[in-house]
Amino acid sequence: MALAVLIGAGVSFAQEKKFALYGVGFYNLENLFDTCHDAGHNDYQYLPDGQYKWNGLKYTHKLRNMARVLAEMGTDRLPGVGCAMIGVSEVENAKCLQDLCDQEPLRQRGFKFAHIEGPDQRGVDCALLYNPRFFQVRDVKLIPYIYIRPEDSLRATRGFLTVSGMLAGEHVAVIVNHLPSRFAGSFYREEGGRQIRMVKDSLLREDPNVKIFIMGDMNDDPHDKSMAEALGAKRKMKDVEKGGLWNPWWDVLASGTGTLQYDGRWNLFDQIIVSESLLDKKGQKDYSTLKYFNHQIFRRDYLFQKEGKYKGNTLRTHAGGAWLDGYSDHLPTVVYVIKEK
Repeated sequence: MALAVLIGAGVSFAQEKKFALYGVGFYNLENLFDTCHDAGHNDYQYLPDGQYKWNGLKYTHKLRNMARVLAEMGTDRLPGVGCAMIGVSEVENAKCLQDLCDQEPLRQRGFKFAHIEGPDQRGVDCALLYNPRFFQVRDVKLIPYIYIRPEDSLRATRGFLTVSGMLAGEHVAVIVNHLPSRFAGSFYREEGGRQIRMVKDSLLREDPNVKIFIMGDMNDDPHDKSMAEALGAKRKMKDVEKGGLWNPWWDVLASGTGTLQYDGRWNLFDQIIVSESLLDKKGQKDYSTLKYFNHQIFRRDYLFQKEGKYKGNTLRTHAGGAWLDGYSDHLPTVVYVIKEK
């Protein structure tokens, strides 16, 4: 079957069946800080007298730039509509999220956010932005990342923001993550993968039919141990067992592209992983319930540097100590799901 007509949030197939298409995205906002100090957090770089001389002008430009990307995500297939929900990381607090949702392109669509303040030492959190026209929130939890080594007892990092609700009349859960950085070592991300898997399993025990999206900046590629072994997200759809997970980004990275660059090499840390309940493993094209349809790295020319030494790299907010008035060091990702209307 080929897509014939795209109307609003819905698509029609040649046999006159009508389908609804929904975009689910993720974007690392790269340090969306306001200009005020949050007590107990090491946010001093992002103060007016800090390293980046972060002031009202730079903050308002950052909000505008982030809102532009978030509003355009998903519009390749859903023009004028965009994503139903978008997980984000590296946002300082609820004030930043409200200021973001108040930006014109998001305000027009009525975007709201789900967020719980976390314990991260830098003060960056994860959140879920959503369009209430399509996704209705039922429950929001922040499940802490647990350090299991005694020597790490005083450390704290981002937890697992778990949001349950209704999409297309079905129970959907989203787990938004930002796993420990590469400086921390693979062990800590592997432990993060195991803990996400436990969260996923607990959601399935509560409702075996729940459709689950696991998304975030994993600080690892799809083939790394944290994702492939600890979380258990499979490369091939046919290999996914009951209650398991499929990671559609393996082959994207293998094709030579990704969501961020380091030393001229692409990585794909920004992943959206889907549960077995979202898969049409037998290729029957039965869309009577929500099913995975497609996925993409969201790209626009304005997200890349146009000249100089780093031409072709992502256009960041800062580089080499200079304010570039850019976007993020990461590119966004989108997964599309479909259901017969």
